[in-house]
Amino acid sequence: MFFSIIAIGVIYQTAYQEVIMSEKNFIETLLSHRSIRQFKSQQIAPDIIEQLVDVARFASSSNHLQCISIVRVMQPQLRHELMLCASGQAYVESAAEFWVFCADFNKHKQICPEAQLDYTEVMLIGAVDAGIMAQNVLAAAENLGLGGVYIGSIRNQIEKVGELLNLPEYVVPLFGMCLGYPDQNPPLKPRLPQELMFFENQYRPLDKEMLNDYDKEVAEYYKKRSQADMDWSRNVVKTLGKPVRPQVLGYLQKQGFVKK
Repeated sequence: MFFSIIAIGVIYQTAYQEVIMSEKNFIETLLSHRSIRQFKSQQIAPDIIEQLVDVARFASSSNHLQCISIVRVMQPQLRHELMLCASGQAYVESAAEFWVFCADFNKHKQICPEAQLDYTEVMLIGAVDAGIMAQNVLAAAENLGLGGVYIGSIRNQIEKVGELLNLPEYVVPLFGMCLGYPDQNPPLKPRLPQELMFFENQYRPLDKEMLNDYDKEVAEYYKKRSQADMDWSRNVVKTLGKPVRPQVLGYLQKQGFVKK
């Protein structure tokens, strides 16, 4: 009896240690995230695809609306057309998988014809839910040895993407995701220090000295990675110092959103 109790204790302790190790490994996976843009030709097994779809399905969803649909793009010609829409990013074609995450309230309109989907908040719900779902997928994929990258540039030609995917009213393509087995090992991109993005009780003004230090770190990263002369602040100006996809609003309204 005594030895049985000891044996049971050892089993529970071993199981507990395995859980802790598993949690640690998953945290390490999250902290080692890199965008992967070069993939091996190896395909992803159907059972892994099914797991990733289930990970997507069980993501958190505002009010249990489940307002995201994913279009898995398999046809080579369609991949090519979407690649052109995404500013010619070749990995849209070369990755083993390319998925497009869509805010989808079409089914909700069928269930509830009087649904008031033209409020801005509805599109915010869709965008937030899509981000949550996609991050679930990418984190799980990376934990399984895969890599991936988000393709927001499909919004450069958002209306054409909608046409290519045959999206009905109340459905909008928000971003794509390439998935596959990595064929590169890029360095980690520096992130904002916690002090510039994690505040207690109230918002804190920008610390210019800390920002300057971060800019230097990012500049060194870009110099080593691609010999580019760039830092974080200049990247912000480059991205936001001009109109940002002004065509998106008209398409959202055409699809029935963001009118109020």
